[in-house]
Amino acid sequence: MTDKRPAKRSLTLRGHRTSVSLEDAFWKEFCTIATNRGQAINALAAEIDEDRGDIGLASAIRLFVLRDVQSRHPSDG
Repeated sequence: MTDKRPAKRSLTLRGHRTSVSLEDAFWKEFCTIATNRGQAINALAAEIDEDRGDIGLASAIRLFVLRDVQSRHPSDG
């Protein structure tokens, strides 16, 4: 099994370099979502950044990924 600790990932948001710490599973799914939408990772991260409010960017990305997965696999309950 892969390391469960978050790893630092570099992003460029509107011309500014930043980094987020995300677990491999979230990062891989985030990349898949961006590819499926025809977006670059940085563009999708910038979109999430604009709408994240007062939570951290890494948390906002995790929640974005979770909502996307849930929308594709709705629960029966």
